[in-house]
Amino acid sequence: MTDTPQWDPEQYIRHADPRGRPFRDLVDRVPLKAPSRVVDLGCGPGNVTATLAGRWPNAHITGLDSSSAMIDAALSFAAPNPSGTGHLDFRVADIESYAPEQDGVVDLLLSNAALQWVPNHLALLPAWLEALPANGVLAFQVPGNFDAPNHTLLTALRNSTRWRSLLGDTSSAARFVPAVRKPTEYLDLFASRSVDADVWETTYYHVLSGENPVLDWMMGTGLRPVLTAMTDPAEREEFLTEYKAGLAQAYPAAPYGTVLPYRRVFVVAVKT
Repeated sequence: MTDTPQWDPEQYIRHADPRGRPFRDLVDRVPLKAPSRVVDLGCGPGNVTATLAGRWPNAHITGLDSSSAMIDAALSFAAPNPSGTGHLDFRVADIESYAPEQDGVVDLLLSNAALQWVPNHLALLPAWLEALPANGVLAFQVPGNFDAPNHTLLTALRNSTRWRSLLGDTSSAARFVPAVRKPTEYLDLFASRSVDADVWETTYYHVLSGENPVLDWMMGTGLRPVLTAMTDPAEREEFLTEYKAGLAQAYPAAPYGTVLPYRRVFVVAVKT
């Protein structure tokens, strides 16, 4: 069984607009007018990272992701900024071992919907902030909806008698079960260090189209460790059929589409 989740850029980008909106909301609260060096941790296929070049045309912007498939997709955006002196590039890198010093003086360290895959990220944040210059910014966003049906149904199914030996909490696949901390924990982490921290949460109500679109959404994110672990096509289809049935009940379709409530937690910390 393969341990590391295999990411699919095409599947992920199928819901590009609702996935990208929290990124835009996060960046809108960043107080920097003209950062020289920007790094995006967990850039995925690069489509939202590329939008930063429009806001900061003179910045050197780098997107990092542990998935070579995601970086291969992101490389199509790599180029000098035609409207400024900046540059946009991408490379494969592991978030857990990343140090901002690797990219010189980083004015803005961003992460959008990636730190939930790094269980010890709370311990990494202080060192990242410390590595930034005065007035440097650490800004990130993580999903905060792991008590929602799309995740609780998945957890229950993974730990059912049928699947727990392969996918349950004691399996190697469970190493990649996403998790985040409470907003108050992030606030305390920074505020207790006299850091100017802006912490908030937002629940989006995404209206999705298509047949069982919540399953399609999860196929690009939370289901990736499961799909990677299940190498038998028949087993995979059996699992997805059962999960699909639960999602259809939890997220019934309305005449205008299927509503997926999605809570997210945001942090913008400014080093003083």
